Formats: sequence, C-alpha cells, structure tokens
Amino acid sequence: MRNDNLKSYLNLHLIVFIWGFTAILGALITIQSDFLVWYRMCFAAIFLAGFIVLKKKSFTVTPKVLIKFLFVGLLIALHWIFFFEAIKISTVSITLSVFSLGAFFASLLEPLFYGRKVLWYEVFFGLIIIAGLGLIMQVEINYWNGMILALVSILLGVLFTLMNGKLIVNHDPSVISFYEFLAGFIFISIYFLFKGSFTAEFFTLSAKNWILILILASICTAYAFTASVKVMRQLSPYTVMLTTNLEPVYGIVLAFFIIGGKEKMSTEFYIGAIVIVITVLLNGIIKHYRKED
Repeated sequence: MRNDNLKSYLNLHLIVFIWGFTAILGALITIQSDFLVWYRMCFAAIFLAGFIVLKKKSFTVTPKVLIKFLFVGLLIALHWIFFFEAIKISTVSITLSVFSLGAFFASLLEPLFYGRKVLWYEVFFGLIIIAGLGLIMQVEINYWNGMILALVSILLGVLFTLMNGKLIVNHDPSVISFYEFLAGFIFISIYFLFKGSFTAEFFTLSAKNWILILILASICTAYAFTASVKVMRQLSPYTVMLTTNLEPVYGIVLAFFIIGGKEKMSTEFYIGAIVIVITVLLNGIIKHYRKED
C-alpha cells in the first residue's frame, strides 16, 4: 500500500507540472477564455472517447450517476473559464499564486464531504500555504480583478475535486473524465447558441492556436485530468489539492523562461515557493507514514 501511495504521489507531481504548463498555453493562445474552454473540452472528450473505445471499456452509467457527471462537468467548465480569464487580465504568476489557497479550502470542506474529523495538521499546512502565498503575491491594484477571478476558479476547483474523490470509488477515471468534459462542452455550446457566438470567425484560428489547443486538450487535459482522478484512489482530495500548490512554482518558472519579462520573479517569490514546497513534502511524508490515504 505504501509503495502504491508513493507511486501515486510521484505521478501526481508529474501531473501538476503539466498543469503548470497549462497556464502558459492559456497565456499564449490568443482567443477569448470561453472559446478556449469550448475547444479544450471538445477535443479532450474526443480523445478520451477514442481511448475508451480502444481499451474496450464501457460507456454505460446509470442516470443518477450521469447527472452527477453533468454537474461536475459544469463546475469544471466554469473553473477553467475563470482560470483562463484571470490569466488574460492579470498574469500567470498572480493567477497561479492565488491557487495556493486551494489546500486551505480543501482542509475545511473535505471533512464535510467525507464525514471525518478535521485534522489539525491539514489546517496548519493550509495556513502555511497562505503565508507562502502572501510572500509570493505582489499585490497590485491593477491585478485585483484577476485575483478575484482566480479565487472563484480555485473554489470551483476544490468542489469538483472533492466530488470526483467520491465518484472514483466506483467508476473508471477515463469514463468519468469523458462525461465531465462532454457535459462542459454541451453547456458552453448551449450558452454560445443563445449568444450567437458560432460564427465563421469562431472557427477560424491561426495554425499556432490550433497546435497549442491540441496540445492543451490532449496532454494537459485528456491525459493529466484523467490521471489526476485516478490517483485519488490512493490519495485524498486534500493531498491532491495541497500538491497542486506546486502548480504556481512550476508554472511561474516556466512562464519566466517562455513568456519573459512580464513574469519576472521577485525574491519574495523564491521564499514563498520554498515554503510551499516544504509544506507539500511534509504533508506527503505524514500521509505516507500515517497511512491515512
């Protein structure tokens, strides 16, 4: 069991690194946020459908479970729309730094979802994450709107992570992800139909945007999201959310090298990043030896 936990924990770090790159793609793709999420969920659902057929898995789920998938899919769609919009009106650094609050929210909400007591060290680590976040963030009034959108995004992210933590017990990760992405795609499509967004211009993208969207939908979504759901069979939603706090570290470092000056990091970032990394490692060690996952 411990080896399975450790393997899942290491795999989770690879997933979080990929998610860090997702933010870079969101900044580089030059279409508006809701359009971007529509394309992302559309292609991700297609890729997963092909995978499920190839592996000869069943698409069959009960109506009750399907309703749950649909609801979570809506949460995911809104989470991503707010996430990419926060990046576009602020920076990758600001948006990903706010995501560090996810662990604190998860430490408070997970006991309600799973009927267990609040663990003191989870709340403690969550508070340390907030302290690290305070060091990372250069709070500028010009980025206030971006920070609010990022906060809404991470709250939605915690909710669907907790819900997927329950769904994974009885359902295949790829099937869960397929229906959730399909649901998000359908909800956004309905919204676009009422807005009249489906124009010739909507489907006219540059070659660069097409390539980046396909990378985003395949590696950063179909693979990474499904794998993240799968590791929840070994790791708790709180541990997943806490490890996700490395996403700002990975994402901001990548942004510095790929995007450049706008994402230049301060001394406070390095200090805050070290605080977050140490906190994540300590949580992993405690979870590993206490066998609470």
